[in-house]
Amino acid sequence: MLEDPLVNRLPFWALWLPLVGFIVLSLFGDWIRDQENEARAKGDTSSLRARGTFWAMVMGCATVAAAFVFSAMSVWRLMQLLPGHEGLRFSQPYLGFEWIDVGGLRLPLSLLLDPLSSVMILVVSGVGGLIHIYSVGYMAHDEERVRYFSYLNLFTFFMLLLVLGGNLPLMFVGWEGVGLCSYLLIGFWYKKQSASDAGKKAFIVNRIGDAGFILGMILAFHTFGSLDLVEIAETVASKPAEAMGEIGILTTIALLFFIGACGKSAQIPLHVWLPDAMEGPTPVSALIHAATMVTAGVYMVARLGPLYAHAPTAMAVVAVVGAVTALMAATVAVVQTDIKRVLAYSTVSQLGYMFLACGVGAFGVGIFHLYTHAFFKALLFLGSGSVIHALSGEQDMRKMGGLRSRIPKTYWTFVAGWIAIMGIGLGSVGFAGYFSKEEILGSALAAHWPWLFGIALLTAGLTAFYMSRMMFLTFFGLYRGELEEAGHHSAGHGHADAHAGSHGHGGIHESPWSMLGPLVALAAGSIVAGFIHVPAFVAPAVRVEAPEPHFAWLPYLALLVSGAGITIAYYLYVMRPELPGQVSASLRPFQKLLEAKYYFDDVYNAFAARIVVGGSDRTLWKGVDTALIDGAVNGAGRVVGAMSLTARYVQTGLVRGYALVILGGAVALLYYLLWLR
Repeated sequence: MLEDPLVNRLPFWALWLPLVGFIVLSLFGDWIRDQENEARAKGDTSSLRARGTFWAMVMGCATVAAAFVFSAMSVWRLMQLLPGHEGLRFSQPYLGFEWIDVGGLRLPLSLLLDPLSSVMILVVSGVGGLIHIYSVGYMAHDEERVRYFSYLNLFTFFMLLLVLGGNLPLMFVGWEGVGLCSYLLIGFWYKKQSASDAGKKAFIVNRIGDAGFILGMILAFHTFGSLDLVEIAETVASKPAEAMGEIGILTTIALLFFIGACGKSAQIPLHVWLPDAMEGPTPVSALIHAATMVTAGVYMVARLGPLYAHAPTAMAVVAVVGAVTALMAATVAVVQTDIKRVLAYSTVSQLGYMFLACGVGAFGVGIFHLYTHAFFKALLFLGSGSVIHALSGEQDMRKMGGLRSRIPKTYWTFVAGWIAIMGIGLGSVGFAGYFSKEEILGSALAAHWPWLFGIALLTAGLTAFYMSRMMFLTFFGLYRGELEEAGHHSAGHGHADAHAGSHGHGGIHESPWSMLGPLVALAAGSIVAGFIHVPAFVAPAVRVEAPEPHFAWLPYLALLVSGAGITIAYYLYVMRPELPGQVSASLRPFQKLLEAKYYFDDVYNAFAARIVVGGSDRTLWKGVDTALIDGAVNGAGRVVGAMSLTARYVQTGLVRGYALVILGGAVALLYYLLWLR
């Protein structure tokens, strides 16, 4: 371990600044809002006091922007030191503070900065900072905007702690922290029942995965005698698989951690929370459910790459679950009509792509797709927010259309995200998603998983189809809504606050530059981010050599498949818009299956109602509690009561009665001694 003062200190500044922002905003948020309301009630609209909530939002953005600056400085210094120090890691206890010291277990409050965590902190603070800026415009008229920004700052802190934590328990604190913030932000508009339910659903489903994480930590400590991430990786990577001995234990540890990853990163069967999470504000969808939180499981699997490399069964499970999730979510996205839910299922599908890459041993490629996905998916979510803003809250794509000429700035940035997620490119030229998608497909072939390659290729075609469907329904053709005709200003179901209709526009209107600026920056990232070859950069941290894909024909095949998806969508939704209804009628059983999302929610709801609630009522309450426990307690009471009733006849209080009892006992004893012995 090479010590460097700058690298050892800069990440701590990046970590703590968002926490400071949260503390200030949460402590003084109500006071700032009350001061602003009081000033405006007196007719003061321009003073610092009257614009207190605006400056509070600016502070929330500034802390994350500063965190990005410190993150960039840390990574720059790390890149200067890396040549000649492959496998280098920086891990320094903060002020020598021992976080846990009990029973021989010593865990310092240490951060780990290496190429892998470098990519993550730049994504979290960079993309997260742009989403903060976007939120200034999007949430400008929400009365609880200061509370909203305090939650965003807290989420950023926990996410940075998750990716910078030098040991598993410290990572777990960040892991649980982002779960808490997910609950708070998804249910931000908690007065709306659907938002409140979605927040609780996300929290509960993630707890299932977290149980696997905890059990994995316990078994890892029992096996390796350490919870330090680098020590575990070095211990496993330094020996061949045969030398580790307890292969079954390594597989169990890896599978337990993968259960946690399935919960956090929405893989089947724990994916059901993410689509419902769209009930939160649109920037929340971009921050938590596209750019950062849902990728935490992918990061954890890549961080423990040597462990998975020594557990081939666990690797196969990761690859298969990822591939099936990618395909299943893509098929569900085809029938969605809510613009945000299309993107939600797209996120589930793209996460499956990342796990597929990790499952075939290409951990660096999985992180590469994580990195490119952060740009184009955040762009698409924020672009959908701009569309929702333009239509005063409308989210149903069937009520959109023709918006490319009405909101051209949003349209052109959206085009960049659309092309990037489809992975359009050829040779050495393409948008961000092209480079990472091609490497995933090639890695599946190179690892001799042809049927996984087939699933991934089919998913790529479906991605092109449903994203083009969304693009054509939203921006092409004729406008199908009623906003301009009716001239109403009501907020919609997803944008359900005063913001959507309070800007004084009588019809469709472009977003302010506080929202368009981040879209432009993310569009630029969606175009150029793929030219940074992340797999080579993170290779020293991953410590696993993946097979190099070399298939000259693959880009042409992928382009052909994606082109077919675009062409079919164009024909159905632009040239012959009456056809989708006819096709749906002929494929009604299959469409019903997709609209029901493969009945996962129905099965879980039935299980909860009949087994959890019903079983608790019939078995635990009436059977175990009332009949068994209460029966045993009450029965014991009745036995004691009966014995007491019998004993009271002996305790009369009369001396001659006691003498008679003593005499009877003496006679009985004498009878036993003389005749019965």
